[in-house]
Amino acid sequence: MSVPVAYQGNTSAAIADWLNKGDNAWQLTASTLVGLMSVPGLVVLYGGVVKKKWAVNSAFMALYAFAAVWICWVSWAYKMSFGEKLLPLWGRAGPALNQAYLIGRAALPATAHYRADGSLETAMIEPYFPMATVVYFQCVFAAITLILIAGSLLGRMSFLAWMLFVPLWLTFSYTVGAFSVWGGGFLFHWGVIDYCGGYVIHIPAGVAGFTAAYWVGPRTRKDRERFPPNNILFALTGAGLLWMGWAGFNGGGPYAANVDASMAVLNTNICTAASLIVWTCLDVVFFKKPSVVGAVQAVITGLVCITPGAGVVQGWAALVMGVLAGSVPWYTMMILHKRSKLLQQVDDTLGVIHTHGVAGLLGGVLTGLLAEPTLCNLFLPVTNSHGAFYGGTAGGAQLGKQIAGALFVIGWNVVVTSIICVAIGLVVPLRMSEEKLAVGDDAVHGEEAYALWGDGELYDVTKHGEDDAEHGVGASAAVAPV
Repeated sequence: MSVPVAYQGNTSAAIADWLNKGDNAWQLTASTLVGLMSVPGLVVLYGGVVKKKWAVNSAFMALYAFAAVWICWVSWAYKMSFGEKLLPLWGRAGPALNQAYLIGRAALPATAHYRADGSLETAMIEPYFPMATVVYFQCVFAAITLILIAGSLLGRMSFLAWMLFVPLWLTFSYTVGAFSVWGGGFLFHWGVIDYCGGYVIHIPAGVAGFTAAYWVGPRTRKDRERFPPNNILFALTGAGLLWMGWAGFNGGGPYAANVDASMAVLNTNICTAASLIVWTCLDVVFFKKPSVVGAVQAVITGLVCITPGAGVVQGWAALVMGVLAGSVPWYTMMILHKRSKLLQQVDDTLGVIHTHGVAGLLGGVLTGLLAEPTLCNLFLPVTNSHGAFYGGTAGGAQLGKQIAGALFVIGWNVVVTSIICVAIGLVVPLRMSEEKLAVGDDAVHGEEAYALWGDGELYDVTKHGEDDAEHGVGASAAVAPV
């Protein structure tokens, strides 16, 4: 059969013979969906889910991180994550700005996988679209990771310290995880399964956020004791953008508009829906009220839990993962957190250690149990991989690899995040002054989310009082345990 002209290569200088228009269109769409999860998704969610006086600061931390990651990514960080191998856990730094590089066919050079005897098992990843597309796709993943970390630090971190933290953590932590697991590093070649970000994005975000929260210190006592969301509908809007945007997050994982992408998108929705239903039922049983903010948390834990295995588990396994995603993080956040001195000591504002750290680890381990052999062969460079549920030595080994990979990611992020925070603290304060913490957005930015007061004057905490400013805002369910 002849190929229609519209799908042929070399019909113009802009259409190479290797270009697959469908793959390229889907990958650009998926990238944009992931970008929308951050801007405006998490910008809106953060702006609505925090106390009113921190709405602007919280949203702006997310917006700044998105912009800063872009510049760092194309200047040096992309090639550290997906370029030529420098170390078993790091790529060689370099810019991704050259025209000839960006319009050439995409390739991840360190991903060729060899058998023990040296023969080629799986060729390096070479998607059928230009390098510019994969740089875009991977950048929005890097950006959302930093924005997730911000969720642990809202309501007290100095904005100047955050401006320094973003490029430093991207360079010394994110690039290591990305290269090690996805870019051709030692975990990639060992066969650790991370379909689309449990080990590269969510566990690091949860652990790094919790670690940074320790070094930055807690919010004011008043904010920790009472931190009602200022706009739950905004939080729901942000959560909705996350849920729908996750079609690009997991659907873009195979670098192609193929059957694996379809499976991943379907599994993502199954797991997330189950998580929301289970979490809500637990809230009703134990707290007698279905919490909307709790449902937002459940959406996130469901999305996070399925991500490591989205394209390599069956639909029934996604359902099982959703039940556990709605119950295990619920327990750690609502019960264990209140009983643990360590968890109580660290002020993780939005409970990122639970929604991303615990849920990401849970998803990684469950992937080691439930990864289906046929689906694994559609996606993984290490052939004959499968979860322990499907038996054999390989299944047990896979579970061990998943646990070991998670321990590496956790350890690296604790150490590197601590070093970064201590280093920043030597240059600028990590935490805002007590005066700024008392006032909030107006003191930090000279702007407020809801600026009008009375007959139109700007709200002034010294005249109107903080309690008056919050008049009418109900004591809604806590975003995270305090």
